[in-house]
Amino acid sequence: MITWICRAFAELSNDELYAVLRLRSEIFVVEQNCVFLDADNKDQASHHLMGWQQNILVAYTRLVPPGIVYAEPSIGRVVTAITARGSGIGRQLMQQSIVACRELFGERPIRIGAQLYLKEFYGSLGFVPSGGIYPEDGIPHIQMLLS
Repeated sequence: MITWICRAFAELSNDELYAVLRLRSEIFVVEQNCVFLDADNKDQASHHLMGWQQNILVAYTRLVPPGIVYAEPSIGRVVTAITARGSGIGRQLMQQSIVACRELFGERPIRIGAQLYLKEFYGSLGFVPSGGIYPEDGIPHIQMLLS
């Protein structure tokens, strides 16, 4: 059972913030062997959707208001813990993120910068490619839009 919690940056507890930064670092920096500055000054303006299982953060997204990354609201820093993969939690995470994004920012298109290998996964959720392939931190990405 996953407990979903969405908070503005200022509402995050120290323990929640630490868990978020640890999970993002564990996956994006260590697992994907990608050196990049995760603390990009966009967290403060964003909401943070966390999926907790037995007091362990197993899924997370950053919900970014329009005008910060893209003209549209966006879902970024999509991450699931290695231990939770294969359980369908990634789909649940994105479904919860879409609902939360619409509650926060209204019924409008949502844009993502997806890792290219996940294009079909995001497509199964209704996102369509919007632009060409581009490198981000050495990983092929594609912008996708959910109308």
